[in-house]
Amino acid sequence: MDSHIITPGPYRATKLWNEVTKLFRAGMPLKKHRQHFKVYTNCFTATAAVDWLHELLRNNSNFGPEVTRQQTVQLLKKFFKNHVIEDVKGRWGLEDLEDNSQLYRFPSTSPLKPIPAGPEGVRKKSLSLKDREGFFKFRSSKKFDKEIQENIVPAVEDSPNVAPSEETVDCRDITDDDIQEIWRSVTLTHLQKLLGLPSLDDVLNPAQVSPHYIVYNMTKVNKHGVVTLDDKTDDLPHWVLSAMKCLANWPKYDSNQPSYPGFERDVFKTVSDYFYSLPQPLLTFQYYELFVNVLGLLQPALERLAIEALQLCTLLLPPASRRKLQLLLRMISRMSQNVDMPRLHDAIGTRTLMVQTFSRCVLSCEEEVDLDELLATRLLSFLMDHHQEVLQVPLYLRNAVEDHIAYLKSQPRHSGMGPGVAMPSYSFCRQISTQEFEEQKLSVSQAAIVDLLESLIKDKAMSVKEKKKKLKLFQKEYPDIYLRRFPTTESEAQLFADKPKIKPPLLMGMKKTKAFSIRN
Repeated sequence: MDSHIITPGPYRATKLWNEVTKLFRAGMPLKKHRQHFKVYTNCFTATAAVDWLHELLRNNSNFGPEVTRQQTVQLLKKFFKNHVIEDVKGRWGLEDLEDNSQLYRFPSTSPLKPIPAGPEGVRKKSLSLKDREGFFKFRSSKKFDKEIQENIVPAVEDSPNVAPSEETVDCRDITDDDIQEIWRSVTLTHLQKLLGLPSLDDVLNPAQVSPHYIVYNMTKVNKHGVVTLDDKTDDLPHWVLSAMKCLANWPKYDSNQPSYPGFERDVFKTVSDYFYSLPQPLLTFQYYELFVNVLGLLQPALERLAIEALQLCTLLLPPASRRKLQLLLRMISRMSQNVDMPRLHDAIGTRTLMVQTFSRCVLSCEEEVDLDELLATRLLSFLMDHHQEVLQVPLYLRNAVEDHIAYLKSQPRHSGMGPGVAMPSYSFCRQISTQEFEEQKLSVSQAAIVDLLESLIKDKAMSVKEKKKKLKLFQKEYPDIYLRRFPTTESEAQLFADKPKIKPPLLMGMKKTKAFSIRN
C-alpha cells in the first residue's frame, strides 16, 4: 500500500488514476467466496473492496485523510465502469455497484488510461518546451529578487552595438502595457520555478493569463486582505453575504433575523445553493490543470512551497472569483472551529460537511475527470487550514516587479526601445542537452527538500524527541535523500551524540554535598 508521490507535470490526474489502479490491483486481498450455492475463487465483496480502498486513499499522500467512505464507493463505481474490476460473471460497464456483499474480481488485465503523447488534452495548448529542440533548465538562486535582477535581463543588454551610458536624463520610458507584461512574466516565471516544471505550457495557456487580474488582486484589497470590487454587480448578493456572516459569527447574529429550530441549517442551504448555482468553480475551469499540479506539492516537507505556489495561482483568478473564494474560506474555517455551532448534519461533523459540500464549488474540470472529487477534497482541506497565508498579498512579488521596472527604466533610450514598442524578450532559461537535463532534473526539484532536512538537523531550539520524530517522518517520505545525508547508522547516531554531560568536578561536588547532608 506504499504510495508513489506523483510530482507536478502534464496530465497529473491521469497519472494518479493509473497509480491508484495499480495499487488496488496489487494489494487488494483475494479470497474464496460462496454465492448462490456456487464457489468463486480469487474474488472479493464490494464492502471489503471499499474498506481496503478507503484505507489506501486515506493513507496515500496524494489524497489524504479527508477522503470519505462515500467518495471511495464512488471511485469503486468508476472502477467498475472502466473495467478495472468486473463482477464474478464477467460483467462491467455500469455504475450500479453498491457497498454490499456482491462479489467482484479483477479482469485478466486492468486497463490503464493512456498518457497523451502530444499537447492535446482538455483544451488546446501551445507547444511545450519539451516538444521543441532540447530541454531547458532553471537557473537557481537563494532569493527570487536576486534571480529577477540577474536572470530576467532584456536581450538588448547583450547587444554589441549598445554602449553603456552614464546619463540618466535620457533613459527609456516604460508604458502601462510594459508594466502589465512585467507583472505577468515575473509571476509565471516564479510559479514555474516553484512547480519545478520545464514549461507551464502543459498546465495552462500563458497567453490567456491576464496581468490586469494579477495587479488588481495585488493592489485593491481591504485591511483584511480581501479583494474589493469596483463593479459591485460581480460581488456576492447582499442576501448571501448576510447569510454567510450569520454562519461565520454564530450565535452572534442580527436580532432581526428569525430564530427557530433548524434555522442554521436553512441558512447553510441558502449559501450552498448559491455557490452550486455559479457557472464555474471559484478556481475556474481554465486553471484546473494548474491547481491539480500544485497538489503535487502537498507533502509534509514541501508545505511552504505549496503555500507560495497557491499564493501565485490564486492571483491569476478574476478578482470576483478570488473575493468569493476568500469569503467562503473565511466562513467555513470559522464554522469548522466553532464549538457552539449546532450540528448541520445528523451523521457527519461540521468540517467534513464543509469539505464535502463546497469542494466541487472550488475545483472541478469542465469535462468530468474520474478523480475530480478526491482532488477537490484534498485541495479544499489544505486551503481551509492555510487560507490566511495563501490569500495574503505576497509582498516579495511586488518588490521583485518594482526592482525590475526600476532596472529597465535605467536603460538608455537609444537602445532602440521607445515608448509603445513591445517589451524585449527575456532570458528565463538556457538550452541544454538531453543528457544534462536528466542529470540535473532531480537536483533542481529536490533542492528545497535538502534545505529542509538541513534546517531540521541544525534547529537547536527543537527538542531531541521532536527532532527524532520529524526526521523519522522525513526518512519515510524521502528515503533516498535521507540516506545520502546519513549513509550509516553511526552518522545518524552522531547527530544526537553530543549531549551535555555533567563535568566530573561538579559531580564530585554534588556527592560531597549529599554526604554532608546525611551526616547532619
